[in-house]
Amino acid sequence: MTGKINIYHLYPNHLNLYGDRGNMLALCRRARWRGIEVNIVPVGPGDGINFTSCDLLFMGGGQDSDQKLVAEDLKERSAEMRRAAEENMVIFAVCGSYQLLGSYYTTARGEKIGGLEIINLYTDPGHGRLIGNAAISCSLWDPSRTLVGFENHGGRTYLGENLQPLGKVLYGYGNNGTDKTEGAVYNNVIGTYLHGSLLPKNPWLTDHLLQKALAYRHQDITLRELDDSLEIEAHQAALKLAEGRPR
Repeated sequence: MTGKINIYHLYPNHLNLYGDRGNMLALCRRARWRGIEVNIVPVGPGDGINFTSCDLLFMGGGQDSDQKLVAEDLKERSAEMRRAAEENMVIFAVCGSYQLLGSYYTTARGEKIGGLEIINLYTDPGHGRLIGNAAISCSLWDPSRTLVGFENHGGRTYLGENLQPLGKVLYGYGNNGTDKTEGAVYNNVIGTYLHGSLLPKNPWLTDHLLQKALAYRHQDITLRELDDSLEIEAHQAALKLAEGRPR
């Protein structure tokens, strides 16, 4: 099998809470195990970003100060990034970066920071943090599959009309602790609050992102099956931890 994927890792030194770098490892390993070449492009503050060469953009979680830095640095490129999202470039954003994809987010101190306006959502602060192991039912597949991860956020995210959530909360809090939604999906853009890292424990989501990235470059490659016994064991262990939380 041949193929190549260009993965841009946005601000790896600033957006790497709760082991988000493990998501990059999962993407790279599962591609390379199948003979697919992976080119990783780390992007730091002030670096140029050529979105026309990017197949999959990964954005991890960060503190409010890091989010503000990222928001300011991306401001001049937001139109180009929105255009790439409309053309179905793959974007995978976790926690703080997920908030950044919306119209705005408000910090715990009340500072309102404009987002990239890639997807129709906004984030306001809440009382207390939403913390713990979580599980959701995700309808990217038919039938739905379970995703597990760890959430830790003070912001409450609300989806706009007709925006599809990544999943329905089975255990935990999700976007805001009230409406039972978690994450958001728009074209090939996926945002989520699930850390921990998310992808190693959910290999079906990793493969979904890889398949979409290949299709984005018109590479007609079907991913062959891998031995996921260890990944499934990790998934089941995380699900067991989540089952003790509120439904």
